[in-house]
Amino acid sequence: MHEIARKGELILKDGSVYEGNFYGSHNAVGEVVFTTGMSGYQEMLTDPSFCGQIVVMTYPLVGNYGINPMFNQGRKSFFGGYVIGEMCDYPSNWRSEKSLGQFLKEQDVPVLTGVDTRAITRKIRNYGVLKGIIVPEETPQEEIDALMATPDVHDQIAQVTISEKYTLGEGKYHVAVLDLGIKQSILNYLQSFDCWLTVFPAYTSAEEILSVRPDGIFLSNGPGDPKDVPEVIENIKKMLGKKPIFGICMGHQLLALANGADTYKMKFGHRGINQPVKVLRNGKIVISSQNHGYAVDEKSLRGKNIEITHISMNDGTIEGLAYGDHLTFAVQYHPEACPGPGGHEALFQRFIEMMGGHKHAKA
Repeated sequence: MHEIARKGELILKDGSVYEGNFYGSHNAVGEVVFTTGMSGYQEMLTDPSFCGQIVVMTYPLVGNYGINPMFNQGRKSFFGGYVIGEMCDYPSNWRSEKSLGQFLKEQDVPVLTGVDTRAITRKIRNYGVLKGIIVPEETPQEEIDALMATPDVHDQIAQVTISEKYTLGEGKYHVAVLDLGIKQSILNYLQSFDCWLTVFPAYTSAEEILSVRPDGIFLSNGPGDPKDVPEVIENIKKMLGKKPIFGICMGHQLLALANGADTYKMKFGHRGINQPVKVLRNGKIVISSQNHGYAVDEKSLRGKNIEITHISMNDGTIEGLAYGDHLTFAVQYHPEACPGPGGHEALFQRFIEMMGGHKHAKA
């Protein structure tokens, strides 16, 4: 990083302290989470699903291939703070336009480097996600206490969603996209399947969404607790059975709640581009990109016409659901995999086939 660092600390709610080099114009407060990706740091930094969190990279060296705006996934970085082992100041890549340090300074993201990030990861894995702060070493204790007492944030989706609807692309199928914090790569991927999109703010009414007469509805990824947005859940309920619906990540959780199931906060969530998932229909194992701290409660599905289609190979949690009462399905991961491995085209093809069949039935 091309500025002079101050000594700084990551302090966790349980009193644990991790010392490092602090860069930034302000302190950081947020839920401390870790991600296991070895690359894709720019896509992670601009993924709105990380809104307000202090993100710890388990991979020790970050920034070695620099930054290029073409890989941004959102309009800015919504990170609360960033914790890495070693930051590369002089990247080497023909596409690089600036260093990671320059980008973080522009985005005003507080950073702590020179930290044993794997020790922090072990702490979170053992005790669960913890609130934390990043501060200069000389910060008075009363200021630390005040930061720790900061109320938890519950309006992350409101922070990241768009303010006005817009249309995108052209194609055979018209998809209404509910932007809960969507990544640009997902919009691009939908368009690659011969779709044109009308993208709506998260709190748009069901009536307005249905009024554009879409062939299908896509519910995006997004940050926070799905139970924080009851009005969005009510709008989704009104759209069930009206059009084919495909949900991912936050969209997956909101669909479950709209269908009478329940969600819960996980111990430390799934974040990274190397998460193994089993497809129950054929027993195939796929590697997925994930970023979530909540999951659907399997017990809450009992007695409902809902099929578990995918499970996590790491902890057995639900990774996909299909709804028997209407043309609706969802997965917990990011199937466009940016960053991450591909191989999830069948999910989008299934959505296309649903929309095609629905159009045929209407005709």
